[in-house]
Amino acid sequence: MDETPPAAHQPVLLAETIAALALRPAGCYVDCTFGRGGHSRAILARLGPAGRLIALDRDPAAIAAGAALQDARFALVHAAFSRLDEVLADLGVAADGILLDLGVSSPQLDDPARGMSFRFDAPLDMRMDTTQGETAAEFLARAEQREIEEVIRDYGEERFAHALAKALVAARSGQRISSTGQLAALVAAVVRTREPGQHPATRTFQALRIHVNRELEELSLTLPQALGRLKPGGRLAVISFHSLEDRIVKHFMRDAAHPPQPPKGVPVRAADLPAPTARLVGRASRAGASEIAANPRARSAVLRVAEKL
Repeated sequence: MDETPPAAHQPVLLAETIAALALRPAGCYVDCTFGRGGHSRAILARLGPAGRLIALDRDPAAIAAGAALQDARFALVHAAFSRLDEVLADLGVAADGILLDLGVSSPQLDDPARGMSFRFDAPLDMRMDTTQGETAAEFLARAEQREIEEVIRDYGEERFAHALAKALVAARSGQRISSTGQLAALVAAVVRTREPGQHPATRTFQALRIHVNRELEELSLTLPQALGRLKPGGRLAVISFHSLEDRIVKHFMRDAAHPPQPPKGVPVRAADLPAPTARLVGRASRAGASEIAANPRARSAVLRVAEKL
């Protein structure tokens, strides 16, 4: 999700997303990541009186912010998007379009109390849903060195993962790692080289946040639910912000559009071959120069779209 400061919150790839959803005035749409409602408000502005928008978010702060959006066509549900099937089943609806704007939101990054940014010295929390689950500090306090290394390596794509895990385990024997400032300083002491303009702790913070919130697992669970809940001709639009997310989205949509086929030479009737369940809509979209200039946090955004057959 985009990371613009709250005072100037700008939903990323807004025009491209609205176009991709091919909105119909009387359609039913789902915003799986309400955040502060940028995409939701744009969708509602294009719906007619019979249209409907259902939004989900697992962050209690987002749910509280959404209370200000008073519209009879709109419903906001406090739930992780991996519960999409359950939520839509309870509401008895199928969708004409579903949007996922992945990752961390601007308010989550810019609120020191959330502990997601090394720009502030704050409690090391990192949870998107602050009502449940293990914090990053609790994970670092109890995890074995091997598990910490795997998280930093796999989710942060950090080449210094082994040295960092070793240093984190050694440091906690003397004092619990409970603040973002402690963690950032420790990482900076171990990671001596980094890409120009990137803080040494960037990859480690990303890795811990992804792990604490089970972001990749949530995404993998949600994509088939979303496609299943779309009406034929309905669109699934997904905005991702790093390669791990985008790879999952790309492969899911590719496999839905081009199901794996049996090996050549295996006798299979054409009627028994797996049929595609979706078609790809256009190429992946990225923010243009003007959007990046206005909102640098849009630089890494990638929008992919598929249509249910």
